[in-house]
Amino acid sequence: MSVVAVRPRTQRPARGTLSGTTTRVKAARLDWMLMGATAALLAIGALLVWSATSTRDDLTEGDPASYLKKQLVNIAIGVVLGVMVAATDHRWVRILAPLVYVFSVVGLVLVLVMGSTINGSRSWIQLGGMSVQPAEFAKLAVVIGMALLVAERTEGSLSRKEVGTRDVVGMLAIAGLPAALILLQPDLGTMLVLSATVFGVLAVSGAGRTWLTALFVGAVAAATLAVKLHVLKAYQIDRFMAFTNPDLDPRGAGYNTTQARIAIGNGGIFGQGLFGGSQTKSGFVPEQHTDFIFTVAGEELGLVGSAVLIALLGVVLWRALRIAAHADDLFGRVAAAGIACWFGFQAFQNVGMCLGIMPVTGVPLPLVSYGGSSMFASLMAIGLLQNIHLRSGEGLGVARSRMQRSRF
Repeated sequence: MSVVAVRPRTQRPARGTLSGTTTRVKAARLDWMLMGATAALLAIGALLVWSATSTRDDLTEGDPASYLKKQLVNIAIGVVLGVMVAATDHRWVRILAPLVYVFSVVGLVLVLVMGSTINGSRSWIQLGGMSVQPAEFAKLAVVIGMALLVAERTEGSLSRKEVGTRDVVGMLAIAGLPAALILLQPDLGTMLVLSATVFGVLAVSGAGRTWLTALFVGAVAAATLAVKLHVLKAYQIDRFMAFTNPDLDPRGAGYNTTQARIAIGNGGIFGQGLFGGSQTKSGFVPEQHTDFIFTVAGEELGLVGSAVLIALLGVVLWRALRIAAHADDLFGRVAAAGIACWFGFQAFQNVGMCLGIMPVTGVPLPLVSYGGSSMFASLMAIGLLQNIHLRSGEGLGVARSRMQRSRF
């Protein structure tokens, strides 16, 4: 009688195990501190918008929660856009960067042709029942456009790794076209944020000190000439004069700054409580749900709540700079640093004008203020930071460490 050997059947992994492991790896590689700080800012911002508009019958038209609902829709759309950017292969991000830049420039041109003028600036395009501000997307487009140019020229060359004169001129040309269109609106606040962002991108990309010094001196000289030659509009000059001396015109150009200081001063240490701010409920501070959203935090959450809000913004900036420092390629490093410069200066400008240490220029507080365009652009930038982190050495190392700990 012969004996037939039977080979043991190979055990296959359970269906879905591989895909489940891949999903856990990707989740472990996410920058959860960045996501947590972003989520907290979005939640606080929605509550502040609700508080600032719930008692304003001229805004809500009978529905106290109408602006809250709109803001939640803006956040939902922005999160979808951010996830799409984060999940896109980094090679496609670089391929699509020129298209993003072209679309932003086209949007800025359309603003000048068919845009709506609000508060003296032609910055919005009306699309049905919503307003789109292309200048917000231009900030992101300039960052990735400049990052792509310097990365392609230096990474594609085996003989040089430094940023030369042609590279700097090219990056300035990329930023110059949107900047010129924004000046024609005119939108001085966005122009200041864009200028600070461009300067930061040039510094991180490796531009020489001579270039950086020349650009700084040139910017100061251009601002001085603009004032002396009366290039700025009258209301812009009035805002600057009110910044230097709010008591000069307390009921006119200095009204916003004066009321903002009063609102923040009313908050004290712990604030008057959410929905309990006297200045906020009375509507004394103009544009309080957009440009002056920080005054709601100051009055209703006090010094402690305002400090928490600023700390959360600081965490976002810290994670952006850390992602830039650990990026595996020049494109990622420059893009992440550019986003940090953009968010950092815009937050400083917004909070500063509420405190009276910066002139009133009308820029939103990133991830907090009400508005669709700003929210969409900001969350797309957060998605790009996650995209860069996911393919960096730090992101892979964190994923391996977490997966190893989960086995024990």
